[in-house]
Amino acid sequence: MSVSMRDLDPAFQGAGQKAGIEIWRIENFRPVTISKSSYGKFFTGDSYVILKTTALKNGALRHDIHYWLGKDTSKDEAGTAAIKTVELDAALGGRAVQYREVQGHETEKFLSYFKPCIIPQEGGVASGFKHAEAEEHKTRLFVCKGKHVVHVPFARSSLNHDDIFVLDTNSKIFQFNGSNSSIQERAKALEVVQYIKDTYHDGKCEVAAIEDGKLMADAETGEFWGFFGGFAPLPRKTTTEEAKSTDDNSTRLFRVEKGQAEPIEADSLTRELLDTNRCYILDCGTEVFLWMGRATSLDERKSASGAADELVRSLDKGKCHIVRVIEGFETVIFRSKFDSWPQSTSVAVSEDGRGKVAALLKRQGVNVKGLLKATPPKEEPQPYIDCTGNLQVWHVNGQEKTLLPSSDQSKFYSGDCYIFQYSYAGEDKEEYLIGTWFGKQSVEEDRVSAASQASKMVESLKFLATQARIYEGSEPIQFFAIFQSFIVFKGGLSEGYKKYIAEKQLQDDTYTEDGLALFRVQGTGPENMQAIQVEPVASSLNSSYCYILHSGSSIFTWSGNLTTAEDQELVERQLDIIKPNMQCKVQKEGAESEQFWDLLNGKSEYPSQKIGRDAETDPHLFSCTFSKGDLKVTEIYNFNQDDLMTEDIFILDCHLDIYVWVGQQVESKNKTQALAIGEKFIERDFLLEKLSPQTPIYSVVEGSEPPFFTRFFTWDSAKSGMHGNSFQRKLAILKGGGTPQLDKPKRRTPVSYGGRSPAPEKSQRSRSMSFSPDRVRVRGRSPAFNALAANFENPNARNLSTPPPVVRKLYPKSGTPESAQQDSRSAAIAALSAGFEQPAPARGTLIPRSVKVSPEAPKPKLETNSRENSTGSLTESPKLKPETIQEDMKEGEAEDEEGLPTYPYERLKIGSSDPITEIDVTKRETYLSSEEFKEKLGMAKAAFYKLPKWKQNKLKMALQLF
Repeated sequence: MSVSMRDLDPAFQGAGQKAGIEIWRIENFRPVTISKSSYGKFFTGDSYVILKTTALKNGALRHDIHYWLGKDTSKDEAGTAAIKTVELDAALGGRAVQYREVQGHETEKFLSYFKPCIIPQEGGVASGFKHAEAEEHKTRLFVCKGKHVVHVPFARSSLNHDDIFVLDTNSKIFQFNGSNSSIQERAKALEVVQYIKDTYHDGKCEVAAIEDGKLMADAETGEFWGFFGGFAPLPRKTTTEEAKSTDDNSTRLFRVEKGQAEPIEADSLTRELLDTNRCYILDCGTEVFLWMGRATSLDERKSASGAADELVRSLDKGKCHIVRVIEGFETVIFRSKFDSWPQSTSVAVSEDGRGKVAALLKRQGVNVKGLLKATPPKEEPQPYIDCTGNLQVWHVNGQEKTLLPSSDQSKFYSGDCYIFQYSYAGEDKEEYLIGTWFGKQSVEEDRVSAASQASKMVESLKFLATQARIYEGSEPIQFFAIFQSFIVFKGGLSEGYKKYIAEKQLQDDTYTEDGLALFRVQGTGPENMQAIQVEPVASSLNSSYCYILHSGSSIFTWSGNLTTAEDQELVERQLDIIKPNMQCKVQKEGAESEQFWDLLNGKSEYPSQKIGRDAETDPHLFSCTFSKGDLKVTEIYNFNQDDLMTEDIFILDCHLDIYVWVGQQVESKNKTQALAIGEKFIERDFLLEKLSPQTPIYSVVEGSEPPFFTRFFTWDSAKSGMHGNSFQRKLAILKGGGTPQLDKPKRRTPVSYGGRSPAPEKSQRSRSMSFSPDRVRVRGRSPAFNALAANFENPNARNLSTPPPVVRKLYPKSGTPESAQQDSRSAAIAALSAGFEQPAPARGTLIPRSVKVSPEAPKPKLETNSRENSTGSLTESPKLKPETIQEDMKEGEAEDEEGLPTYPYERLKIGSSDPITEIDVTKRETYLSSEEFKEKLGMAKAAFYKLPKWKQNKLKMALQLF
């Protein structure tokens, strides 16, 4: 599509260069920019163009354009808004999805930009309309229908039992909950009440919740009905005209010819029906799509837009959505309407359209920085979890599981299944991650058993643990960070695997220490390194990796020409685990010995590019219902933590990982279905993104969300720890005067992030910085010198269990980085001095390993389902170190509560019949008198505030004070 300067409205110059929202109002048939202070304020007599720019993880900018039509806007203004939307898309390179929004029937995506709602005001600039002036407050009645808020006549006849209504009076806002409305709907309506209170009352008015059917049970109910002339039974909801009209879900395709829609007869919808030189209209009943080929001109697209509007009017569908898509950038919903749609269409878009526009704008002196956005450098993934916790691993053999000694807990076999339990210090309690790992060659019997036993472990913790299902080859970064040095051997040890290969008459290639084996070494550092056994042939090599090859007493390491010094260090570290205290011969690509090639059965071609892994994509949140194996989902746009309702189950799709969030109020039988829901989501592939069946799935329970989940939100842990259902929680916040801010301690900073406690009994080979094919490696520098060098090296070099950037994000410390660095350097100099003054201590291992469950490797212990009890499989975590406990006590010191008023316990507790308002609902206990505080909590305030926060909260919850 060619773009000339005359096609570009000056108002759109420079638009869409950075993430955010931009809005124009149509005035005298021209778009006029409105100020940010007016965003979200729409007038019924106006038409608007709204641009939403989103910065994606891959560095690109995505544009969504909406044109909003007020119920009283003129036809000419509406037409202008539609045309200007096409022009704006052209100015952005012709890639945006465009939406027609009609007042009262907006798309959920549009409404998500203006949470919790929009309430259009009477007035407008066209046809002599004037914006309503500020005047004395008028009583208004609104009905909340899903995410739509509609102004209805202030009359009893507007009320019904199915919906939720908000009555806005001069001094008080009432929320009337229809008896047939859900808790979730009531909770969402309270956000509308909050919006009205803040917007129209400056946050200064009372709020009351009225339950349908309570009659005159309390004073506020009587006050509410008094506005309607007294109580009278509500009539049954009459079928509205909208409900009477049956939805026409038939799909029809039209071709646009000279501004007219002509139907196309076809037995089925296929991609081949769409020609890049034309525009098409797809009528899907409740919504209409306009598809525009890449080769169409701007005038053709404007003409097609008018044809779509005319078709909607002729079919009496004036309130339906019209979505305009460009070839190559079709939405998931549009593509799903076709029987066959190729995974990717070769559309030569590159930066052509946007580049031409950028050049035109630059000549006019417009800053085009950001219009052509380059892909940012790829960031190394971070685990977002404390990697200094305690790890236990079980090997699954049929219905039995065996606890592995710490020396073997990171050595897995591809033909087996494993269960792991990882515990770490959370914000206010010990957190658990329980997961299963399925080898590629593992048998179904072991997989079913592992899943069942892991689920029982989670149930024994009252569903407060995060559960993971992980497959070999698709392990997430959190898994590797927990295990740190991870090895996968070929073959298997379970009876099920041995039986399977015997029945199939397959060769048993299970790893043996003295046999022929080739390992590919990969990872990003000592805290994240893996050795994967591959076929011992030359074609398994890759120039981007290092390898370990051994057969009997012959040991080689091989470094590809594209590997780095860090890669070569990792192969040294992994060799210390696979073949400790053994001499090896170092091979470099292109200078291999004959013996090396002989072991690999001769030379052959091999690849040089690294094995690619999909990048994490922008997350999508879905609410879901799961009944009798049928999963239905609804996407939530521009989501935040408040969208997670404690009664529901939600799915967070990040492409690389799937999280199933389960609210505390969800029934126990549905909590056990969390992983099955995740599997069904992957199977259905709602976003048509070709999700792998081996995508890792996490089951996350409200109140125990791990940091690698909460990082996708602006998270407030106080909200997930509140008492009651969604409605009760939000009502308590609303009446209490704000969002709860629990005085929770920050995540404890572990004493050291240098890795888990080493295994002194296991020897560790030192690094060798020079290589020769036949040279035996020698010991490295002294420990004191290493300590000094480590503290003067590049501070960005990663040699920690948890990477430094993550530690700063999740575990903020009081000292500055500079002071910490200075202290560590001083300590290093002291270590160096000590090294010259006294004999060097025995050199321990340098490899970070998992925390040992016991000092000595225990004898294998079999555990079966029949003997397993609720706690038998779970081990208490070691107590936190004294430094951590001291930090907790500092954070729990009694606060100065002098000057606070005191109230009786009966008025302070949750669910009180005469509650106190205007208090901090997260600190109800502080308003108790000293005598009643001691009577209820069994101790003085000073002693109470010395307790850990989790224990404080537990005591308060028992008394309904939290």
